[in-house]
Amino acid sequence: MTISGLIEPGALSPTADLVTAPDGLRVIGLDLSLTSTGVALPTGTTYRIRTRQKDGDRRLLVIRDRIRQDLAEHRPHVAVVEDLPRHAKGAGITAMVQGVVRAELVEAGVPYALVVAATLKSYAADHGRAEKPAMAAAAFLAAGAEFTDDAGGDQCDAWWLRATGHDHYGAPLFSLPEAQRARLTKVNWPVELPR
Repeated sequence: MTISGLIEPGALSPTADLVTAPDGLRVIGLDLSLTSTGVALPTGTTYRIRTRQKDGDRRLLVIRDRIRQDLAEHRPHVAVVEDLPRHAKGAGITAMVQGVVRAELVEAGVPYALVVAATLKSYAADHGRAEKPAMAAAAFLAAGAEFTDDAGGDQCDAWWLRATGHDHYGAPLFSLPEAQRARLTKVNWPVELPR
């Protein structure tokens, strides 16, 4: 497992909050993958959980254990998870990770929202098929965020997932055009969050 962090965003957005969310809201963003899961902690720090193919299904335990540790340490009010791809060959593999992580969220009492990739991309970069460089550029423009060791964009996507949760629950981390923010109405958000 390799952990790499987010380079602290600059001062491009005066409302960006890097340590504690407005109103104390704690959101964790999860971009799940069997090989490289992106995590955005409630503090704003991002990292990847990397696994090795030779470890087979034990990779699920590595991911589960790390998420379990993050949930216990950071006690998020809500998790925002990128939903399964609809018509992709990798959907079955990703579904295994989804099942393990969703079970962990349920056991920890953390409600979660599922955001499809196209909705996330439209929210972040104003285009449902935005590529990883466009997502990273949008993060930099929104809050000065840059990501290290993130060739696949896992940390960036997790960062954006966390941002969607803050935006939906009325504690946005930065300003976005209303048209982009409106894309979040497609998400089935938990109504009540633990406090």
